[in-house]
Amino acid sequence: MNSPVVVVTSFGYGHAPAPSRADVTLDVRRHFRNPHRDPAMRYLTGQHEPVRKHVLNTPGVLRLVENTAGLARDLLNASAATRQLMIAVGCVGGRHRSVAIADGIVSALRDAGINAAVHHRDITRDVLPTGTHQRLDTGGPR
Repeated sequence: MNSPVVVVTSFGYGHAPAPSRADVTLDVRRHFRNPHRDPAMRYLTGQHEPVRKHVLNTPGVLRLVENTAGLARDLLNASAATRQLMIAVGCVGGRHRSVAIADGIVSALRDAGINAAVHHRDITRDVLPTGTHQRLDTGGPR
């Protein structure tokens, strides 16, 4: 029998809705600094070191990563029937915050001995126009 696995998907609300099969969805659009606003980071992703550091050094992000990994462990332990847990992390474009946070969650899970995988749904999509980010970051109309 295979051990339980956690799949963490990063995505951008500006491209499509959150994955419907997610057990846990984190919406990080309004809570953390957006690297998209810095022209030097706009065309990079959360896998590039400057963006990753920017996101992970944002107050509250490391705690979110740790708490989400803990929640995943608890959910896996709560039910022997759970064979796969899906976590979705969404920002506006799916290239910066969600990517760095998803990678952080997977790293924390692997450090805890949990089989975890990451999928970056929108990381290769075109960068959204700045106006889109401003509207979606503040919850305004599309």
